[in-house]
Amino acid sequence: MTQPAVLFDNVSKRFTIHHERARSFQDLLVRRFRSSATSEEFWALRDVSFAVEPGGALGIVGSNGSGKSTLLKLVTRILAPTSGSVSVQGRVSALLELGAGFHPELTGRDNVFLNASILGLRRRDTAARFDDIVRFAGLERFIDIPLKHYSSGMAARLGFAVAINVDPDMLLIDEVLSVGDEAFQERCLEEIHRFHRAGKTLLLVSHDLESIRSLCTEAVWLEGGRVAAHGAPDDTVAAYLAHVHTRPDQAGRDGVQINPGSGPETGTRWGSGEVEVLAVDFLDGAGAGVRAIESGAPLTIRVSYRARERVDRPVVGLAVTTVDGVVISGPNTRFSGYALPSVDGEGFVSYTIDSLSLLPGEYLITAAIYDHSCRHPYDHHERMYRLTVYSSAPDGERYGVVRFSARWSHQTRAESADGTVESAVVRSS
Repeated sequence: MTQPAVLFDNVSKRFTIHHERARSFQDLLVRRFRSSATSEEFWALRDVSFAVEPGGALGIVGSNGSGKSTLLKLVTRILAPTSGSVSVQGRVSALLELGAGFHPELTGRDNVFLNASILGLRRRDTAARFDDIVRFAGLERFIDIPLKHYSSGMAARLGFAVAINVDPDMLLIDEVLSVGDEAFQERCLEEIHRFHRAGKTLLLVSHDLESIRSLCTEAVWLEGGRVAAHGAPDDTVAAYLAHVHTRPDQAGRDGVQINPGSGPETGTRWGSGEVEVLAVDFLDGAGAGVRAIESGAPLTIRVSYRARERVDRPVVGLAVTTVDGVVISGPNTRFSGYALPSVDGEGFVSYTIDSLSLLPGEYLITAAIYDHSCRHPYDHHERMYRLTVYSSAPDGERYGVVRFSARWSHQTRAESADGTVESAVVRSS
């Protein structure tokens, strides 16, 4: 039988946290004979077991501090387990930290050879692939200047280009793809898909849950250093989102890309400013502000505004898009026949959905206020608010973005004695 590419067998990892900093060698000696009250044990991982078959793609999700990065460092042998065993087959290329393996005083060219050697590639092999690495990174003009003059996006492009070109059997990625412009991220995703189609193994840590769903064949959810769920990405992510939703005190610290609605998160903004969007809030059926909403539940999107002067016949509009930019719906007050005669001062406009048909996932909301022609923007917040949709049901639709109000039925065709064809309804659900 083929050996797993990665095998964790009851792995635990312990760290010792010191609450007092040693200022001298004498302090270190004194600390050895003092009470242990100034330090404590922290278990980053406890009894973690799983296997990844060659060619598999494992996504790892969990809150900040749940042990995700520690797990990857165990795979790369940067860390050793306190107990249990970790088995890894093949050459591993890891992107665990932006700029890891780079030296700021060296040029981009020198850093390519340095980083490739750290990843196990011989110098002549690096030289043969050098042009491809630089071309992928798009740094032909800057390859001979010191890395300290690179932007973070340039360094990220160079690091990824080296990692993907050393011909590894396994690629480990820890959030670094969130750095860089949108075009670079798309190129990275295309390259990761190509890497996986070639039968290589992928381990991905990301708070971008859509990337976990689209790139991975299985997922592990870590909670408090333990495996809380392991299975299909859709099921694991849904369980994680439901857990985050039930712990609103933790949601802000978990690093999940969700937004309470009270302030912008990302995207761009423009407009002349006569009317200003102050906030976009998401409210559940009871009128309470929410960070996430269950699929099928009622949802109100409330747009708060401030008009610096009287503005006649404004139009308030929304757009709901997927994280990769596909527009799902774009309602506005004018096309809905809901006229606003004028606005002056502060107020809010609400858009209520009786039953949210979106499937579990992450969605970006655009809010805007225009003139009556819908050509002149007073204030436009493009994809600046994030809404998380989850499902507590163990089964249900999981492909696509919307759930139709529909039902299945089944019929068979049978010939009657006179040769005509009759239909028989067998079941409907």
